[in-house]
Amino acid sequence: MPAGPRPSVLFVTDLAYEARGRRYCDEDIFLTSRLREEFDVALCHPRDAAALLDGFDAAVVRNSGPVLHYQEAYEAFRARARELGVHVYNPLHGRGDMAGKQYLVDLSRAGYPVIPTVDRAADLGLLPAAAEYVVKPKLGADSVGLRFIREAALPESADGTLLVQPRIDFRYEVSFYFIDRDFQYTLYAPHPEQRWVLEPYEPSAADLEFARSFVEWNSLDHGIQRVDACRTAAGELLLVELEDLNPYLSLDRVAESVREAFVTRMKASVRDLLT
Repeated sequence: MPAGPRPSVLFVTDLAYEARGRRYCDEDIFLTSRLREEFDVALCHPRDAAALLDGFDAAVVRNSGPVLHYQEAYEAFRARARELGVHVYNPLHGRGDMAGKQYLVDLSRAGYPVIPTVDRAADLGLLPAAAEYVVKPKLGADSVGLRFIREAALPESADGTLLVQPRIDFRYEVSFYFIDRDFQYTLYAPHPEQRWVLEPYEPSAADLEFARSFVEWNSLDHGIQRVDACRTAAGELLLVELEDLNPYLSLDRVAESVREAFVTRMKASVRDLLT
């Protein structure tokens, strides 16, 4: 760790980003207020991160909004962080959403319990029959570009850029939150039409084994991951998303004791990254 009284952290966030059903800014204002207990913290917009990295010991990427809105700036940030040797939290080698949604195709092919996913017209026959199908950009986020179609279709010109999945009839969505592969808490949306109206959820041993399998598959020893899944009508859990770039944490939906434990664990995780 560089010499000095306290490590310095560049906290990358878009406080003005408006997300449906969520207050990104509130969460990051809270987190920075707590990180300041142990670190010197400065906030910046993701478009400014590359230019401001020099002089900081670490960059913490939090609620910075979908990368597709600033893809060029994000790539410049990644390149500059590697050039300077600045630690990034989460580290830049994640295999989940950080690298796009190719992992859904790869995990589907490998037989993991994920929503069946293909990205090529020639593979559409691998999908199960469904009343509707979902088409979304491989580099998308926050439902940007998502649409529903009656028949599985994908022009060959879109091979490798779009994902096609059956629209799943599910009972609810559930999210598992981890720091450094350590489980923290679970929340679920009991009403499918209200994705971000979340309530505490008590996971079973099988639920945790499901979530851990994806955290273990990923390559991150440090950082925050959110495993999003849906519970099908048949009772099976299927992966919806492995968010390892800037997962929203819904800390306002957990008990104070859970929130405090999360903050303590996050501070320890950032300290460990810097050692």
